Amino acid sequence: MLPQDPFILLSMINMKLRDHHKSLDDYCISENYQKHQILETLAKVNYVYDSKTNQFK
Repeated sequence: MLPQDPFILLSMINMKLRDHHKSLDDYCISENYQKHQILETLAKVNYVYDSKTNQFK
């Protein structure tokens, strides 16, 4: 289950991307999460995924 707080979600996902996954797609498939939910939640606090650095900025 994903954290409801967008800043906790941001921290968790960036850590997972940095330490364990080569992309957001890889993370979502591995954890069985809906990519659009993550993107929408983090967009609410002005963060977008940067595929070049594999993190939300």
